[in-house]
Amino acid sequence: MSFTVAIAGRPNVGKSTLFNRLLEQRKAIIDDVSGVTRDRQYGVADWNGKKFNVIDTGGFVSGSDDVFEKEIRKQVHIAIEEANAIIFMVDTTTGITNLDESMADVLRKSNKPVFLAVNKVDNHSRMLEASEFYSLGFEHIFFLSSITGSGTGELLDAITALIVDENDADGQKDPEEKTLPKFAIIGQPNVGKSSLLNALIGQERSIVSTIAGTTRDSIHTHYNLFNKEFVLIDTAGIRKKAKVHEDLEFYSVIRAIKAMDEADVCLLLLDAEKGITAQDLSIFSLAVKKGKGIVVLVNKWDKMEKETNTAKEYEKKLKQKLAPFTDVPVLFISAIEKQRIFKGIEVALDVYDNRERKIPGAQLNEVMLKAIEGYHPPVVRGNAIKIKYVSQLPTHTPSFAFFCNYPDDIKTPYRNYLENKLRENFNFSGVPVRIFFRKK
Repeated sequence: MSFTVAIAGRPNVGKSTLFNRLLEQRKAIIDDVSGVTRDRQYGVADWNGKKFNVIDTGGFVSGSDDVFEKEIRKQVHIAIEEANAIIFMVDTTTGITNLDESMADVLRKSNKPVFLAVNKVDNHSRMLEASEFYSLGFEHIFFLSSITGSGTGELLDAITALIVDENDADGQKDPEEKTLPKFAIIGQPNVGKSSLLNALIGQERSIVSTIAGTTRDSIHTHYNLFNKEFVLIDTAGIRKKAKVHEDLEFYSVIRAIKAMDEADVCLLLLDAEKGITAQDLSIFSLAVKKGKGIVVLVNKWDKMEKETNTAKEYEKKLKQKLAPFTDVPVLFISAIEKQRIFKGIEVALDVYDNRERKIPGAQLNEVMLKAIEGYHPPVVRGNAIKIKYVSQLPTHTPSFAFFCNYPDDIKTPYRNYLENKLRENFNFSGVPVRIFFRKK
């Protein structure tokens, strides 16, 4: 289930602090200066076993107040269009401002659930002051302090109450779509996502049926040619909306995240001349966190000046940026010239198989216990750590439980050693591998 919550509000009301609080990490940069968040921030929040995407719409740095308001209003429109729910943040220390009121007008007209989060309510007198925000007319109002975390639990309870359990939603899916591999084409605007889709399905559109998307903003194309069958989820330039002036970057982010949730394998498209950007790396690490298969396609390779080792050098530099997860296939393509695009699909199908791979228990234990025998976990506080057996967990992403006497004492370097051994012996190229240590 792809559930996305956008945090909207004028600058400096504490959106980034709340974002960090929901993600339980310091990802967004926080400062008292308004408009610090220029890049889109996005991540996954987990509350009581329910996960959802969180997007911080960010502030803006621009000259005049008029442009400021216009840009922020545009953000709110996009959040309403694309997110499943909106957290509208206001600040009790400043009271209701004109900008708050104009944003509230827009949000009240939407049919999306809006949670009004009154921030900086950290003492009794502020609680009394905060009651004026009832006049904005929202049903769901929460008084909280994103710095201390007080009140955020109630907000999270209300958000997760909207998320349908995946088991309940399963029956509604097209059975054919459920079994076919799903590939999402993701990447920055103008890297050639539409060109790649058109090159893949080409003139044979008559053979291709467009399945109505499970989310209304991504088009699912059923591909069945050359003995290859899969569903392509296209996030590129879908349905130009007349009413909303496109803020391309913000749209592309929300859509990429939604497509990623539905996909088995993500085709991350890069522009060869620009290389990998900070936003691409964020999308890449989010796909890894979500346990999706990944294939990196470097597009517009036909435009690059080439020497003998150009591709090799390029791939080496690219993988340095993708570290620590570097076991990812990288292909150099040209969507316009149709160079190696079908090779890209073959690799994506291989990655799909890698993600679905189940290793027989006897074989898994034989290989891994031998690797453990060759290099024991370090002794901790005089305790020798003994790993007795390994089993693969029944999850979509390849996950392995190592049963041992002191599970909490095994450190990251040894975890990495075990992951490398799994990758050496069983092909998990392009797929994140999860390792857990359990008490035997």
